[in-house]
Amino acid sequence: MSAYLNEIEAINNLCASHQNTWASINPEYVKRMRLQNRFTTGIEIAQYTAEIMRKDMADYDLNSGNYTQSLGCWHGFTAQQLAMSVKKHQGTMDKSYIYLSGWMVAALRSKFGPLPDQSMHEKTVVPDLIEEIYTFLKQADARELRHIFVELDEARANGGDVNSVIERIDNYQTHVIPIIADIDAGFGNEEATYLLAKRMIEAGTCAIQVENQVSDAKQCGHQAGKVTVPHEDFLSKIHAIRYAFLELGVENGIIVARTDSLGASLTQKVPVMRKAGDLASQYNEFLETREVHDLKELQENDITIHQGGKLVKPVRLDNGLYSFKENTGFDRVVLDCITSLEHGADLLWIETEKPNVRQIAEMVDEIRKTIPDAKLVYNNSPSFNWTLAFREQVYAQWAEAGKDVSAYPNPEEVAKGLMDAKFDASELAIEADRLVQQFQKDASREAGIFHHLITLPTYHDTALGTDILSEGYFGDLGMLAYVRDVQRKEIRREMASVKHQDLAGSNVGDDHKEYFSGENALLAGGGANTMNQF
Repeated sequence: MSAYLNEIEAINNLCASHQNTWASINPEYVKRMRLQNRFTTGIEIAQYTAEIMRKDMADYDLNSGNYTQSLGCWHGFTAQQLAMSVKKHQGTMDKSYIYLSGWMVAALRSKFGPLPDQSMHEKTVVPDLIEEIYTFLKQADARELRHIFVELDEARANGGDVNSVIERIDNYQTHVIPIIADIDAGFGNEEATYLLAKRMIEAGTCAIQVENQVSDAKQCGHQAGKVTVPHEDFLSKIHAIRYAFLELGVENGIIVARTDSLGASLTQKVPVMRKAGDLASQYNEFLETREVHDLKELQENDITIHQGGKLVKPVRLDNGLYSFKENTGFDRVVLDCITSLEHGADLLWIETEKPNVRQIAEMVDEIRKTIPDAKLVYNNSPSFNWTLAFREQVYAQWAEAGKDVSAYPNPEEVAKGLMDAKFDASELAIEADRLVQQFQKDASREAGIFHHLITLPTYHDTALGTDILSEGYFGDLGMLAYVRDVQRKEIRREMASVKHQDLAGSNVGDDHKEYFSGENALLAGGGANTMNQF
């Protein structure tokens, strides 16, 4: 017998044990409600999705073609539509996640209004958004299952194939998928990081991304002025997150350690060395220093350290921050990544200034000399001009190979010249687009990228869609702008959003009214419902 029917029988026995007092309770309705609310706590979701990610990581280790993907979502509804779309078009939720971006939380969800990506938003907004996303994903389950239940009732009434419908119920795949959630630089000291991590896990996340910037000076990864912390400080944040996972019983929780060292040229601290060659001494080796030959060279309040048998003065800016040596970003990234993995992180995030497979692969190859199974989460960032970057990359490759590129502007002479729309159909542009299309496959194969995400896609997609609709609606098109460019497309793509009342839970609510009140229920559905037009 199926799991669905087995549990109905168990619930029936439970009701019978209460003699006639539960006689109005329909066991099948109870089972349906349980299926529509499979996860009753965020901890359950975190445990369930952590298992998914661990399996996916093992699959990737066997075959780099098994990489995973996500899109950043700033609202529960966008996450719900992402999941429903993936399931509809791909037929499965496998290898699909959701990313929660600190940038989008700051820009779109703070009570202060739009903010820059500098950890200025209320930190509780992050777990609140996680909880919101999972509420919408569970609602997507409730709606879709409700349609299957209707099919089952109709099959029973009309002599249809009941068993095949019950099999679909038994094998139903939930829309609840892993969220990789951004905790920025931890919002304070390690205790603050621990407390926020707990809230995030309790809301349902199984994977927390933390970066090695100074918490109170945090900057967007694609802007200047980034300041990193010594390894000991960053490791304390990793430990805090791991303790939070273990305390809450999410033993397979995932920590993504992000390094911004490639683009960061400053540090706030000169850490104290305990013994030769320790992490503090390695960190300090990257400092830009000037040798002190005579103590008379020192000015009042100058700071010196003993390094390599010499007395040196770290280069300090007017704001008290210290500079790193130029061209040390690569080596600092490698040390950051190895150190993080050796102290409990599971995945790495290397923030780069451009999407270049070769550049990423060089760093990963160096890391894998020490940690052979090191894997990356990579930001396919909207901060990159992907069109320009790949057209310039193809131009450089062709020029190096001796191919004639005279039909195209030299990027070194004409800035952004290759962006001109007149080149869109050119051989160079077509090759560049091919590389963009293949980027995720190539980077996963050659550069150890397990998970590809786009941080801010729904921010840009919302802006673009609203701009197109507004241009037409407030212009000459009027209602045609909405009918032609939105509704008609929704209908022909068979999107659930066309029947927005159903998507928002109207039919599920009607079912509950009938469960609770029987024939006395006041229903929103029926012949007069405008949803019947679709």
